[in-house]
Amino acid sequence: MLNPISSRRTLLRGGALALGGLMVPAMLGDGSGPIARVAPKVPAAPSAPGDVLLARARAALDSHRFKRRDRLALVDFDAASDQARLRLVDLHNGRERSLLVSHGSGSDRGHTGYLQHFSNEMGSEATSEGAFRTADYYVGKHGRSQRLVGLDPTNDQALARAIVVHGAWYAEPTMVAQHGKLGRSQGCFAVGKSCLATLFDHLGKGRLIYAAKA
Repeated sequence: MLNPISSRRTLLRGGALALGGLMVPAMLGDGSGPIARVAPKVPAAPSAPGDVLLARARAALDSHRFKRRDRLALVDFDAASDQARLRLVDLHNGRERSLLVSHGSGSDRGHTGYLQHFSNEMGSEATSEGAFRTADYYVGKHGRSQRLVGLDPTNDQALARAIVVHGAWYAEPTMVAQHGKLGRSQGCFAVGKSCLATLFDHLGKGRLIYAAKA
C-alpha cells in the first residue's frame, strides 16, 4: 500500500504543476509579470453636420445675448428640401422634432432641391444665413406670419427684405411625395400650413433661428 503522506505530497505537487501550466500564458516571456491586457482603441465618430450647426447656434445665443435660451430652431441647408431639415430643439430636455422648410428661389435658380448659395441682397429672393431673432406676428398675404430680425452681417437686411416665417402650400409634405422636393420661397422660411402652429408654438417671440451650412 502507498504511504498516505507520500500520496498526498504527490497530489499537491501535481496540482501545483498543473496550475503553473495554466498561468504560463498570462506571463511575459522573461517571467517578469503578467501581460497587460489593453483594450483596442476605437476611433471617435466624426461629428454630424447637425451637431456642428447646433454648437454654432449655441454660440450665437451667447454672442447675441438672447434672453430666451430654452428653445431654438436650426436649419441645416446642406440637406435637400425633401428632407426635414428644420430642427426644433429643446435645450432643456434635449428633445427634437424636425419639419420640412423651403429655401429661396434666388438660392436655387435651377430648382434642384438644394440651396446653392446664400444672399443678403435686396431683390435677390435668396435665403440668408446666420442668426435670426423671432419678432412679432402679423397677418399678411400668406396668412399668419412672423417677422425676423437678422443679427449678422450676412442677414441684417432680413426686416427690410421682409424675410419672415410663414405657411405655404408648396412646403407641404405632399409636395415631396408628388415632386420629390418642395417649392421655393422668395427667401422666407416657408413651412407647410399644417405645420405652422407647431413651429410658432415652439419658438414664440425672442428666440433663435439659426440657418447655415456646416
